[in-house]
Amino acid sequence: MLRSLPFLFMLAAGLTPASAASISKTYSYFPIGGMTLPEIEQQLHARGPKLDSTGQRHPGATNMEFTTRIDYAETRGQCSVGNARVSVKAKVILPRWRDRRRAETEVRMIWDTLSRDIKRHEESHLSIAKNHARLLENTLKALPRRKTCRALAQDVKATTQRVLAQHDAAQEKFDRIESINFESRMMRLLRYRLQQIEAAQKRQLQGR
Repeated sequence: MLRSLPFLFMLAAGLTPASAASISKTYSYFPIGGMTLPEIEQQLHARGPKLDSTGQRHPGATNMEFTTRIDYAETRGQCSVGNARVSVKAKVILPRWRDRRRAETEVRMIWDTLSRDIKRHEESHLSIAKNHARLLENTLKALPRRKTCRALAQDVKATTQRVLAQHDAAQEKFDRIESINFESRMMRLLRYRLQQIEAAQKRQLQGR
């Protein structure tokens, strides 16, 4: 379940308040139908968001834009980074199953487990992005002074590209690990869900 991760780089000078890296997110949903697991799987492959880099569709996706704003300060003939602020704007795309009420209990249980895992996966991408946004802020603020702001701006640009390349690599590594462990993770989640159902049924019987 690879993710589409476009980036927007903006370098701006001016006065902005000091703040920690921030992330804003919105959710949208694509509808799927189906009464059985094979039908649901087919719908996910047919209707899921398409990744531009591969042309393949996936059960969910997170599109992100990084915006970097820099304040430059000139003192004693040198230029320094007065403040750096990095924000991430994320759009999370998730599936919404329309035929839940008509499906069998076992199918609903498996879907609930799968859909929660899809959402957890996408929100993990957001955590990775926020961590790297914070890293980028701190790295930019720590850049050494330069004789001119033009030279420092080049350092800012190179640093931004380097940290965001690290972010890309971290996101891709996360997807690879998640893909390898998908089946074992789903089995653990389903077993846990079954244990919860059995425990609830026992409590109901004991309460009668």
